Amino acid sequence: MSAYRIDKVNEEIKKELSLIIPRLKDPRIPEFVTITEVKTTPDLKTAKVYFTVMDGDEQQSLEGLRSSAGFARGLLSKSLKIRYTPELIFEIDGSVKYGMFIDRKLKELGLDGQEDNADE
Repeated sequence: MSAYRIDKVNEEIKKELSLIIPRLKDPRIPEFVTITEVKTTPDLKTAKVYFTVMDGDEQQSLEGLRSSAGFARGLLSKSLKIRYTPELIFEIDGSVKYGMFIDRKLKELGLDGQEDNADE
């Protein structure tokens, strides 16, 4: 399967899951879950879904999303126009937290790119 088609499927899954997740009734899943990336295998059997949570416990959210994966997959199958809906594997995206860590360290060192405009 072409990389272009897989990229289109990944984007479509990301868009649809962003609409589906707020409708899930699991109390462990917070209101604001952001899908950051979807990586589908070339055979479209499995999709790793990376997410972040702005407020709430990421581990608890992960448990809630994993337990609701089958239901989310069923809803996803109704909206996608592909023959086979991939199995959803949810993973916490650590890149946002790592980026915030790097930003904080740069500010501590005074290397955050902000000019000191106190003279103006």
